[in-house]
Formats: sequence, structure tokens, C-alpha cells
Amino acid sequence: VIVDMAAETGGNVEGSVPGQTVTVGGVTIVGDGNWAAAVPRDASQMYASNLGAMIEEFWDKEARRMTIDFADDIIKGCVITHDGRIVNETIAKLRTAGE
Repeated sequence: VIVDMAAETGGNVEGSVPGQTVTVGGVTIVGDGNWAAAVPRDASQMYASNLGAMIEEFWDKEARRMTIDFADDIIKGCVITHDGRIVNETIAKLRTAGE
């Protein structure tokens, strides 16, 4: 059994389907989405852990500040706006499609 907790936002597991549990090659892949409602305490702990890991990854100990490299894939996926404009490709495409 594999639980793809990111299935609703593109997924981390090949074969996962958002909102569904599927079997691929004898392996059950859970792609259910609303983890915050299903397991709120665990979802909060995981979110806090992810934020802590992100801060640790981009923290410059010498400068005592975050280093934001917009070429980094993690930053590209996390930052939505910068200097008054949308810099996230996914959000920009959704916005353009809605106009």
C-alpha cells in the first residue's frame, strides 16, 4: 500500500489518481485528498514538519536569513507572487485560462 498525500496537487507516485484508491500491478495506491479533514492532528504535524524542513533547506546560517533562489524547483513550486507579480507557472496558467 502506498499513500500519495500529494495526489490532489499532481502527485508524487506514478499511477495515483486524485480522490481515488487504485490498484496498479498488485500495489494499492491511495490518492484520497482531504487529509486535513480526515486526520487533522497528523496533517498539522506533517505540515509543520514540511515547513521546518523547507526553512532548514533554505536557511543561510551565516546571514541568518532565508535564501530564496527562484531557479530552485522547490521555490518555483512554493512561491506564488513576488514583487507584485505572479511567478508560479501553474497559478499563472490558471489565471490566464480564466480570463
